[in-house]
Amino acid sequence: MDFENLHEILRSLYDEMLPLSATMAAVAKGVAGLGALFYVALKVWQALSRAEPIDVFPLLRPFALGICIMFFPTIVLGTINAVLSPVVKGTHGMLETQVLDLNKLQQQKDQLEREAMLRNPEQAYLISDEEFDKKLDELGWSPEDLGTMAGMYLERQGYELEQSIKNWFRDLLEILFQSAALVIDTIRTFFLIVLSILGPIAFAISVWDGFQSTMTQWISRYVSVYLWLPVADIFSAILAKLQTLMLEKDIERLSDPEFVPDGSNTVYIIFMIIGIVGYFTVPTVTGWIIQAGGAGNFMRNVTQVSRGATNVASAGAGATVGNIGGQLLK
Repeated sequence: MDFENLHEILRSLYDEMLPLSATMAAVAKGVAGLGALFYVALKVWQALSRAEPIDVFPLLRPFALGICIMFFPTIVLGTINAVLSPVVKGTHGMLETQVLDLNKLQQQKDQLEREAMLRNPEQAYLISDEEFDKKLDELGWSPEDLGTMAGMYLERQGYELEQSIKNWFRDLLEILFQSAALVIDTIRTFFLIVLSILGPIAFAISVWDGFQSTMTQWISRYVSVYLWLPVADIFSAILAKLQTLMLEKDIERLSDPEFVPDGSNTVYIIFMIIGIVGYFTVPTVTGWIIQAGGAGNFMRNVTQVSRGATNVASAGAGATVGNIGGQLLK
């Protein structure tokens, strides 16, 4: 299964659905036009009723939003995507570099492990047919030798079965790891398509007095969802770097002729499980970069964590930061 092609299909899907936002612009123009009429009339009437000069600059806001609605795919989506796409390319390049180094080191480690096992007479026959046949030739046909032969066959079959199970479980975790990344990318693409298509409506509603925050909330949510992929790539790059450091340490140990490898992949399996679970924290981490849905849920989570902490100073610091964040958001 080529997961990279599936990610490419999702990117193509977004590009294919993007022009549909122009269809909603026709409906949004009517909503925005009616809102602009009431908005301008209200501001002018307030100025006339107070015998004040009319401030023209605030009255330009509905017309600016109208221009954004008319050319929404080009002005709004094109500008945001042009600004954020270098971030996506940069983090993806970072991930590719780490994965390339990881693959090279993994091949080097596998080769050194095989060489180390071949140097050990007690393990060489488990992976080498030549060593296995050589050891059989050294035995005779006495009852003790026949028992030894049977034990060698059983040990080799057990070793091959163990390696098959480990490889199967490792492949399963890799599939789950890639599937978690694909789930995040699929949900991200779905959210971006919905936000792109209904974006003109959000801009039109923001023309109405009292709904001005609709536009800023739409922009913050779009940027937040767009950054899911870069954050996921950074998370994958961190895991790849950790595995690279572990492989470098293993290669250094395998350089010792007296070191006997055990062939276990326990640490690798643990990090794969961490990666699968960690992928689903990407939306939360992205919410720390740009606040898209208000600080209420985030601050409640911080408060709960602070109450459960044993360090009173850390809890106090978290509450202080929460109060400052709440004041800044007002």
